[in-house]
Amino acid sequence: MHHDDHIAESVLDLIRQQDSAAADIIAREQTRQASTIELIASENHVSPAVMHAMGSCLTNKYAEGYPGARYYGGCEFHDQIEDLARDRAKQLFGCKFANVQPHSGAQANAAAMMALLQPGDTFAALLLKDGGHLSHGMKINFSGVFYNPVFYPLHYDAKHPDFERIDYDAVRDVCLEHKPKLILCGYSAYPRIIDFARFREIADECGALLMADIAHIAGLCATDVHPNPFPHAHVVTTTTHKTLRGPRGGLIMTNDEDLAKKIDKSLFPGIQGGPLMHVIGAKAIAFGEALKPDFTDYAKRVVKNAQALAGALTERGYRITSGGTDNHLMLVDLQPKDANLTGADAEKWLEAAGLITNKNGIPNDPRSPRVTSGLRLGTPATTTRGFGPAEMSRIADMIDRVLSSSGDESTTRTVRAEVSDLCEALPLPGAAALKAVR
Repeated sequence: MHHDDHIAESVLDLIRQQDSAAADIIAREQTRQASTIELIASENHVSPAVMHAMGSCLTNKYAEGYPGARYYGGCEFHDQIEDLARDRAKQLFGCKFANVQPHSGAQANAAAMMALLQPGDTFAALLLKDGGHLSHGMKINFSGVFYNPVFYPLHYDAKHPDFERIDYDAVRDVCLEHKPKLILCGYSAYPRIIDFARFREIADECGALLMADIAHIAGLCATDVHPNPFPHAHVVTTTTHKTLRGPRGGLIMTNDEDLAKKIDKSLFPGIQGGPLMHVIGAKAIAFGEALKPDFTDYAKRVVKNAQALAGALTERGYRITSGGTDNHLMLVDLQPKDANLTGADAEKWLEAAGLITNKNGIPNDPRSPRVTSGLRLGTPATTTRGFGPAEMSRIADMIDRVLSSSGDESTTRTVRAEVSDLCEALPLPGAAALKAVR
């Protein structure tokens, strides 16, 4: 048993001594994560160091304000840990200013938009149904309530060579027509390289600022496995989990000192109070991990695995939107395999077999977001466990067997056993002991 395993078990024991009901639920969740294959594109497995920083004494302190300008005493070491996180973020992405206080990616977007826009101002983005995000202009989200979103399209013509990819000529047309103050790029379900330089050209031509939300691809951008949004974007927002493999949280970056000051004010006191210093400590550790050479190797393997999984599913009769993937995720169109198969059913049947996915609309999906015709799959978590192309082929086979059987109980049970064996062979980072729940 590794030292980290002892820590994980002792933490659970401490909780159990005080609250057995909560401890039992956490233990069951540990077992679920350890014994299932995580294919949700926005999820990952953090290192033991990141995990335990989030449960550290840093959680006990209020630190409203920023390093050197707090509203509370006793922040000496909180200043140091926040400066460490900020410095590492700047080094990681090659930028001059970083705010590590956003509680989430949506909070990062809210603060950035508050700094860049006035209520009622127009911004351009990609529709949620085409791979955008709630915070990119959904009607009932803050971004759609307080601002005026206009949307640019994908190529919808199946005969076009760039089918289901961003139509940059249409982006330009939309932006020249509506003259948005802000253009937003970066998405939650888009499997292709984003041309940040082209977006900046369009932004300059129509007099807009460019904001890149790289929540999904941050770990790939930080390692140049996907092009970096800097120096093209005026502002970059991201989550710190997903491909970056840090704690759940947000981050805002820029090279513009005036924008940096506005963003800091928009975040605090604009939309947040006290920062989550335990999470900021974990961000510092995660950024440090991402600066090491082995993280670049990890990011490259994430993309190779995604391409291997997409290829193996294509061989089995599934359609991958846009014809493949350049990053960590893919959208699987289930209709060519089985016209009656929905994303909702597929998600449910696969979960019973220990394969964790999420239903997702495909571009121009005829079904509702609660049902969908697609699945979103990603490889950050499986790559963290050490899975490679051979395992991707096995996973594609298991997915196909479950879905082809319409979730047949016998097939599901057989695949569930195979999933458990694979997870035992390639355990979670530092978590061999978590398989055994007392």
